[in-house]
Amino acid sequence: MKDIRFYSTNDPGERVDFQTALLAGMASRYGLYMLDRRDIPSISRERIDQLKGRTYAEIAYEVLEPFLGKEIPPDTLKDLLDDAYDAEKIPTVVQHVTGKTYIMWLTRGPTYSFKDYAARFFGRMLNYFLGQRGLLRVVIVATSGDTGGAVADALLGLGNIDNIVFYPKGSISEGQRRQMTTLGNNVHAFEVNGDFDVCQALAKNILGDREFAVELFHDPERFTSANSISVGRLLPQAVYPFYAYSRIDSEGRPFIASIPSGNFGNMMGTVIARQMGLPVEKIICGVNENREFPEFLSCGNYTVRPSVKSPSSAMIVSHPSNLARLIDFYGGHMFDERDDAAGNVVKPGVIDRMPDIEAMRRDICSFGISNAAHFATMKAVYDRYGIILDPHGAVGWATLKQYLEGKHDRPAVIYETADPGKFPDDVRMAINITPESPSGMKKQAGLPERIYSIETAPGHTSGGLALSAGQIAEAKEKIRKIYAR
Repeated sequence: MKDIRFYSTNDPGERVDFQTALLAGMASRYGLYMLDRRDIPSISRERIDQLKGRTYAEIAYEVLEPFLGKEIPPDTLKDLLDDAYDAEKIPTVVQHVTGKTYIMWLTRGPTYSFKDYAARFFGRMLNYFLGQRGLLRVVIVATSGDTGGAVADALLGLGNIDNIVFYPKGSISEGQRRQMTTLGNNVHAFEVNGDFDVCQALAKNILGDREFAVELFHDPERFTSANSISVGRLLPQAVYPFYAYSRIDSEGRPFIASIPSGNFGNMMGTVIARQMGLPVEKIICGVNENREFPEFLSCGNYTVRPSVKSPSSAMIVSHPSNLARLIDFYGGHMFDERDDAAGNVVKPGVIDRMPDIEAMRRDICSFGISNAAHFATMKAVYDRYGIILDPHGAVGWATLKQYLEGKHDRPAVIYETADPGKFPDDVRMAINITPESPSGMKKQAGLPERIYSIETAPGHTSGGLALSAGQIAEAKEKIRKIYAR
């Protein structure tokens, strides 16, 4: 078994094991922890074929053990994965729809989002390593919709961890908000005046502020991340494409993965799975009207613009964090230019070394779906197949249809990433039916909320809203009050 080392996308000289990368959250010089594609473990086709019929937890062990086997004893890793992926708590269904097209429903976990899969793994791994070291951590997370609820649920009540989550005011559904604000205990939900990019910038700022951590806790390492910038969220997202392949009738042919994509963690996980040997013919990266990535693939220029609202609210991301990992995977380098004084981003998405874009185009294609097409797709799928999609799943369906030109004659799996009941207004607008709210969300609808509000206005730039110094100061003051001794 090879030694797995993660490096910073902004500092290749930093080389650390998984445990160190997990506990640190953000890599040095504001980079993301990444693996050289040549170091990614491979799984033989024979072994992949033997995964058919095995449980999700068993498949997760086969995929993740090559990354973690030198740091966690086999029996311990199996127990942690059995707990994370207990089929009673997080069942995974792959449904045949038509021709050779399937939908993988990653929507039946505790918060009814695909993000439960990564969050449950992350929480258990982090708690295990903290317990081994006798340490505590405060997990900082920004959310555009489902991440916050999934992480909060996964971390709720864990003895070694607190959770602070930033979400954009007015840009997520009430149900999504309540999945964070009704938990209490060690979960602290912050409503931010701004969009997701502002929330993400605020999370990164707090994560990188070691002086603030020392001021509060006398521990410069106390803050860590659970966003998709965390390697603890990235690796488990390589599992579900393996699971999908184990459940479809591909007749030995590679399959197409159609992935609704916001911050690109789910797409990057599938890139890693493909590198491990999973037979993926094409990765379709479906986005909404935030079309920066498909335009980059088309013309080679990357320009970040103000984010555009969309029914697929968890995908309202104009500058996906994991794009830096994808660029790195294909030999390039992307970074966010920052000011020297405070470390705030002044120019996002600077590419100073281009990736092998032709190789990227061979492996990945990307389409942007209009807001109107979300609703038209939801209606068409319901009318023809009786299946209710959420707006994110509609992006996956629409992009696959565009890629296949309507012919479902090649093995393909659409990732359905959120329960339609989380988006009742959008579903009702599309098909004139209100989907049933998931049982857990019905219960949370009547619970009291605890919300910390960041009311200071964000800044405004030619690229859209930007994190302001006032927002940073207000966030820090409210965090100080939480941890006042």
